Amino acid sequence: MGDRTTGKAKEVAGKVTGDKELEAEGRTQNLKGKAEDAAEDAKDAASGVAKAAKDALADDEVESEEG
Repeated sequence: MGDRTTGKAKEVAGKVTGDKELEAEGRTQNLKGKAEDAAEDAKDAASGVAKAAKDALADDEVESEEG
């Protein structure tokens, strides 16, 4: 969240001071942070799906051995 927070602060500071370059830099940094957060969320979701699939396969193997 560091890039998002810092980016938003720069964006606001740029707006307040009329510094369009700082405002644009902040907007870019904020978007970079959002993209990084989305990538991390996707990674976590994929990890969860992989774990669920592994658990389901393990359960099927136990049931096959018992059956």
